Amino acid sequence: MLVPVILSGGSGTRLWPLSRELYPKQFLPLVGDHTMLQDTVSRLEGLGGTGPIIVCNEHHRFIVAEQLRQQAVIPSAIVLEPVGRNTAPAVAIAALTALKGRPAGEDPVLLVMPADHLLRDVAAFHAAVRHGLAAAAAGKLVTFGVVPTKAETGYGYICRGAGPGPTYRIAKFVEKPDATRAAEYVASDDYLWNSGMFMFRARRYLEELGLFAPQMLECCRTALAGAKGDLDFTRLAGSEFARCPSDSIDYAVMEKTKDAVVVPLDAGWSDVGSWSALHESLVADDAGNVTHGDVITEDSAGCYLHSSHRLVATVGLKDHVVVETKDAVLVAPRNRVQDVKNLVGRLKQLGRPETALHREVFRPWGSYDSVDGGTRFQVKRLTVKPGAQLSLQMHHHRAEHWIVVSGTARVTCNDKVFLLSENESTYIPIGATHRIENPGKVELHIIEVQSGSYLGEDDIVRFEDTYGRQGTST
Repeated sequence: MLVPVILSGGSGTRLWPLSRELYPKQFLPLVGDHTMLQDTVSRLEGLGGTGPIIVCNEHHRFIVAEQLRQQAVIPSAIVLEPVGRNTAPAVAIAALTALKGRPAGEDPVLLVMPADHLLRDVAAFHAAVRHGLAAAAAGKLVTFGVVPTKAETGYGYICRGAGPGPTYRIAKFVEKPDATRAAEYVASDDYLWNSGMFMFRARRYLEELGLFAPQMLECCRTALAGAKGDLDFTRLAGSEFARCPSDSIDYAVMEKTKDAVVVPLDAGWSDVGSWSALHESLVADDAGNVTHGDVITEDSAGCYLHSSHRLVATVGLKDHVVVETKDAVLVAPRNRVQDVKNLVGRLKQLGRPETALHREVFRPWGSYDSVDGGTRFQVKRLTVKPGAQLSLQMHHHRAEHWIVVSGTARVTCNDKVFLLSENESTYIPIGATHRIENPGKVELHIIEVQSGSYLGEDDIVRFEDTYGRQGTST
């Protein structure tokens, strides 16, 4: 039995400002109409496996669930990590989850994939999976090595050894090379890019992890044993998982095991790890520009130009990246985009909220967009999905004015429950218990004006919540 495992824990800092800590690149439609996560799920169709096991950050759980719902995909499990501990523990948790409740003789094959990679040729991917399946079923630990298309210095490499093909023994893993060595690797035909995708039996992986990293395995077992159900999610025991050593599956297992093999993969793969990589992954115009949104160029070439909300106009710009969002604009030469990660680090040191959140923040009931704000006031646009409701809550320091722009709202204010239609409004005093619900079949749009001495998101007391949230950021 094939059990897909999708790892969705990355933060994607190199694609800032589109990718943010609480809304990273796997949840964005970077290369088409669907998000990276949705594309990853879609490419499983035809392989005959079970519903996927998703391992993700607990703060992303409602985004994951909603994007799977949009694809009509029922996961086997959505496991929530309280803290990030890299890929080796995440895969261990997935393996233990896949084995839970199974007889001792059953040992499903796991197909492990990151949620944020691009694969253009799904048929070639399926062929590679089928080639590696026999080796995985026989107890080998399979990785997929991408056939390189250029001397890339941003990826690790795998040197393949002997083998009849299409499965080869791994001679060695090598770190990201300099340009000269990368050119040598590509010329030799023996080196493949390390894709970060794997396939092996669940028990076999746990055996090797127990041999090379026993403390890690024990922490994962304890964290899953103490896990609690939370709606449709599995929430790991936080303190136990936090004790787990952090390491990648490559370092913890694949570089140490004697049973690692590699299957070459030529399927139009990219990890979309930078703006330059995204530019290369998309179709450019005759001047080499890739544009998105409202963009006008004059004598510009070789650029990636992304407009989310406003007109982006360039004159005489060459080989640059310009990305506009509601609250930030990035401008960088394409050959310097790897340094965006350093820029995000500086923004974090300055305590800037733009590293974690977009101006529009997504919640399980919909979203809110902070339109304007100043001393003692803030204006938000709320979008509430049909049938959804906010928590029953109260604020100590702010009052709220609600104006319905479209749709119908069912409002609770203390002991009163009433409907508001388009162009109607109401006032929620400081300290009043209140809630908004959307009883209709279309989205509800509300303008919320907050006023008071303190307007932070932590000024909230929840009395009742459909989504089992605690605190203010979940």
